[in-house]
Amino acid sequence: MKNNRQSMILEIISQENIETQEQLLARLQEKGITSTQATISRDIKQMHLIKEPVGQGVYKYAVSNNRTKLNVAEKLRTIFRESITSIASAQNIVVIKTMPGLASAACSALDNMEISYMVGSLAGDDTAFLLMRDTESATIFCEELKSML
Repeated sequence: MKNNRQSMILEIISQENIETQEQLLARLQEKGITSTQATISRDIKQMHLIKEPVGQGVYKYAVSNNRTKLNVAEKLRTIFRESITSIASAQNIVVIKTMPGLASAACSALDNMEISYMVGSLAGDDTAFLLMRDTESATIFCEELKSML
């Protein structure tokens, strides 16, 4: 149901200039999809839709160019919340302890984030080592990860 609704939203905004959630809700209802404004609002947030100008003070919903990176970031948060047990740094190395078997998934997610100050990662079964460019980057990165948890 949700995937169908979100696919229809993408189809609608690619074909029409939709300015408001109410217009989007009306178009969905015309296509036989019943929903609420609150659900549409959550879909817009989850799909990372933005409003872009079309001219003369008019805006429309569109897919963000950063959508892929934002989706990867959300996946990273999910993996971290569910799998990380501890985070620590020693100079320019960050050590992440995970539930058994999940260090590789954490490293893969981090590698896909294209973090400019991360040189590389190495994963075992439940431990990941991240090599940062300097000690300051490692410290900042640890603080960011801890805030995600």
